[in-house]
Amino acid sequence: MVSVTIGPAITILVHSKSWLLLTFFTFNVFTNSANEQAKTKGNKSLPLVINTWAFTEANAAAWNILNHQPGGNALDALVEGCTTCESLQCDGTVGYGGSPDEQGETTLDAMIMDGRNMNVGAVADLREIKDAISVARHVLEHTKHTLLVGDAASNFAVMMGFKRESLTTNKSHDIWQKWRDQSCQPNYWTNVHPDSTKNCGPYKPDAFDFNDFIHEHARDAYRIGRWNHDTIGMIVINENGQIYAGTSTNGARHKIPGRIGDSPIPGAGAYADNEVGAAVATGDGDVMMRFLPSLLAVEGLRAGHTPTAAAETAMQRIVRYYPDFSGGLVVVDHLGNYGAACVGMIKFPFSIVHGDATHTTRIEYKYCKEVQTFW
Repeated sequence: MVSVTIGPAITILVHSKSWLLLTFFTFNVFTNSANEQAKTKGNKSLPLVINTWAFTEANAAAWNILNHQPGGNALDALVEGCTTCESLQCDGTVGYGGSPDEQGETTLDAMIMDGRNMNVGAVADLREIKDAISVARHVLEHTKHTLLVGDAASNFAVMMGFKRESLTTNKSHDIWQKWRDQSCQPNYWTNVHPDSTKNCGPYKPDAFDFNDFIHEHARDAYRIGRWNHDTIGMIVINENGQIYAGTSTNGARHKIPGRIGDSPIPGAGAYADNEVGAAVATGDGDVMMRFLPSLLAVEGLRAGHTPTAAAETAMQRIVRYYPDFSGGLVVVDHLGNYGAACVGMIKFPFSIVHGDATHTTRIEYKYCKEVQTFW
């Protein structure tokens, strides 16, 4: 028997043969860990900031934090990047004053995922609080929960020191009023009366017919593009390989109040794992959250796929069931290699900067595959 001390207060007895096996196992664990750290430390692709869409100001803000704080604080960088987009109301789809729901109110969703330990902080249907990504950080750092929603999430934010204020602006009110004047078209109702394709609510349910239900209604009215998408998704990796992924959005325009999309859902809007990489999604959130494309893409990396191949495989799963789907996915492995996939658009822009601190943000484009190529 061999006496083995594991820590300051733990000693165990191990059979001599088992000791050889334990020594070999321990050596391999620490060797592999050291090798991975060495790969990351010397990688000229890191640090890295990448995000969906041509939100270059958000990308640059995150990059500035990553390169001007000791150790390159990836979490601070992610929060600063998404906060910048919230403040700028990026394309009217992030932050206050955009995407009013059926009652004219803007609500916010946001999420942060820590790739080191799978911890998540998220908020959804957040009302009267502008700083969605910062509130998500408080959920991450000051609670044992993953997701807070609705008025209760707003109450939590106030408790944490955030200011309660209206998220409605003149512009968002005008968007809502125009929609009302057009008989509330388009909307997200189905199998109701009065006919939701011609009238505003309130609605009552029609008799349920399963044969009608199995044929999914076309989603062409919600084609995703620059002015009709719902998320900034951002991935930050520091020089040591620490990964954070996050999202912020004001959701789908004219949504039914209470609707939550993919953005605050781990594995749907974003997913991060320091061992392999991260992914962020944007597009038709009601569909995307049914398939967890960010998780699928990260697991694709784990299986040895390139970031582009992992992204395309995740998109294939969705398009098989929803040919009219529109969306995009950005994927990065833990070494800083990146790729993207998209469908339902001509091209999908994303913002990227990586490597030396002197580098600046640039926009790259992924040209989308035709739907039939996914079969």
